[in-house]
This record gives sequence, C-alpha cells and structure tokens, in this order.
Amino acid sequence: MFDGAIVALVTPFRDGKVDERALTDLIERCLAEGAAGFVPCGSTGESATLSHDEHRQVVEVTVKAVAGRSKVIAGTGSNNTQEAIALTRHAKAVGADGALLISPYYNKPTQEGIYLHYKAVAEAAELPIIIYNIPGRTASNILPETIARLSKIENIAGVKEASGNLQQISEVARLCGPKFDVISGDDALVLPILAVGGCGVITAAGNVIPGEMAELCSAWAAGDAERALEVHQKIMPLCTAFSLETNPIPIKAALALQGRIGEEVRLPLTKMTAPNVEKLRFAMKDYGLL
Repeated sequence: MFDGAIVALVTPFRDGKVDERALTDLIERCLAEGAAGFVPCGSTGESATLSHDEHRQVVEVTVKAVAGRSKVIAGTGSNNTQEAIALTRHAKAVGADGALLISPYYNKPTQEGIYLHYKAVAEAAELPIIIYNIPGRTASNILPETIARLSKIENIAGVKEASGNLQQISEVARLCGPKFDVISGDDALVLPILAVGGCGVITAAGNVIPGEMAELCSAWAAGDAERALEVHQKIMPLCTAFSLETNPIPIKAALALQGRIGEEVRLPLTKMTAPNVEKLRFAMKDYGLL
C-alpha cells in the first residue's frame, strides 16, 4: 500500500508561524523529483511543538498541495489514545491517504497497552495506519510479536521501523508477511531494510535529496541491486552530516543553506551550532548541493 521514498516533511516557520508558501514549494520540488508520498507532522515536522490548530493546518496544506499526485500519510500520533483518534479522524476527513502513529511515549506502556492503543485508533478512525517504532524517542520498543498481532487488524497497513535493529526488523518482515509494509525510518539503513523485506523509507533526507532517495528505492524494486548500492554509498556522507544534531535541526539547516526555507526551529530545539553548520556545509558542497 505504501512504498518507495516517502518524505517526512519539515514544518517551515517564519516569525513563529507556519510558512505555508515554503511548505508548498518544498512539496512541489519533491514531487518533481519522484517522491512517492509525504508525512506531515511527524518527528521531522516538529509535531511535538505544533498546536492542534497548526497540526491540522499543516495536514490540510499538504493534502491540498499534493492534490492526489502522491500519498499523504499524516502524522497523528500521541501518548493520549483519544487525542490520537481525534487527529486521525481529522486526517481522514481532509483527505489523507493514511496515518503514521508513533508508539505512545513517556507513559511507557506494556506490549499489551501498545497493542490496545493502536487497536483503538484503527477501529475508531477507519484510515490505513502505519505503526512507528522508534525506541530512542519513546523509551519503549514494539516487539515483533506485538507488530505481528497488530498486522492482523484491519486498517493497520505497516510499520515504520527505526529501532536500528536489523535482526528485529527481519523478524517483523518474516512474521507479518509480504502484504504488510515494512518501511525504513532510518535513511542510513534503507538498503539493508529493503534487503530483509522492506518496501521503502519515510525519509528526512528526502527533504534535501528527494531524487536520490526515490532512485534508491526504485532501483531496488526494479531488481538493480548494484545501482541501489551505488546510491546508498553516495548518500552515506550526507546521512552522517544530517545526524550531527537532533532531527530535524540539520535538515532545516541544509534547506536554509540552499535558500529553500528559514532555519527557524522551535524550542526546546535550537539552531545548529556553527561548527556543525560548517561540517554540514562541507558535506553538501562535496555532494554538489551548494
């Protein structure tokens, strides 16, 4: 259902407000370079510091800008199940194709609690759902057996895996089968995850290099493993640079260096430090982006 290079959109800000023009321009560029879809209001979109009104605004702007030309998977996660249901229902109402829901953070639910959280959203919202497993942000790991249970629920279409554990991701793919989308949540691990049964990536780097991320996925899908490996190796220095500070700080800094958006982030995130900006600038120049 969801495959290829799906861009985890940044949320551009100007003077503290959502910059709709910059967001729309970014979407147009990514579409022109082959993006298979978009995730507004994910981790990369600073969803944690968006008000509910802004969250709805960003989803609506994205759906309108995409205009059916690719998939829109709205970030609708929360550690409050009822809030996640409300955000997911809104995404469906305004025309999103799916929803990406982070595993409940801070609460540290049991595996049964995680299962019941996703089950409740899936049954209430009637929109294809992608589970988002990122233990580094949530303090809990969704085990393969729990994902396998969830895969049997109608409307739960796949998982964005950012555990960094290839053995675990391989087990998820084995247990859930080929009809369940296993999507990389780590730009540096796209090729390995494709190799163990993945079908694409939800990519932060795709804001800056949408064409390359799309080519990596399409080359693998076409059976051209050699070309996929070439692209993987080419993007690795950029992936390293994009990891110098917390996502999306380096991605926004990179886009700002290109003049595409302002560098503005919201507290508690801060702008990229000057030494790291220089490292990022060097990597981008070496790649040919500046």
